[in-house]
Amino acid sequence: MVSILFKWLLAGALVLGNGGGNVHPIYMSVTEIEHNAKEKTLEISCRIFTNDLETTLRQNNKGFIDLINPKDKTAMNKLVNDYIQKHLSIQVDGRTVALQFLGYEQQEDAINSFYQVNNIAAIKKITITDNILYEYKSEQISLLHVTVNGNRKSTKMVNPEATTSLEF
Repeated sequence: MVSILFKWLLAGALVLGNGGGNVHPIYMSVTEIEHNAKEKTLEISCRIFTNDLETTLRQNNKGFIDLINPKDKTAMNKLVNDYIQKHLSIQVDGRTVALQFLGYEQQEDAINSFYQVNNIAAIKKITITDNILYEYKSEQISLLHVTVNGNRKSTKMVNPEATTSLEF
């Protein structure tokens, strides 16, 4: 469902944009969190328009930044991970959890970055702070989808709103 929504928004952005794909009318990121009870992990992905993420990384870092064709993939992994870790925080049942970066990949006009949290046997309440790209665009939107025991809950936060809690 998220993939369909993102593709629809992406198609609209390209049609309404300048034709070059660099400007789009909606600024959003999509974060999906799924609890894998069997493995006792949280599986997390963040989907962000590539040009928005690259622009933000360039504003905050020196040096050449190209996430699609990186000269140094290790350096780009570090930039993406550092940025997301600074702008995404998760608490499970009142305890802040550590996001383990697994990598990122380019898919269509977006970067998907992947994380995992280990040793999560069960979840009653999850609190998410997500201000990804809030410093880039005042109209930034964060869509969050959280699935626990097959129960999916979604919410939308609009800049400056950055924290939400969901109970399962």
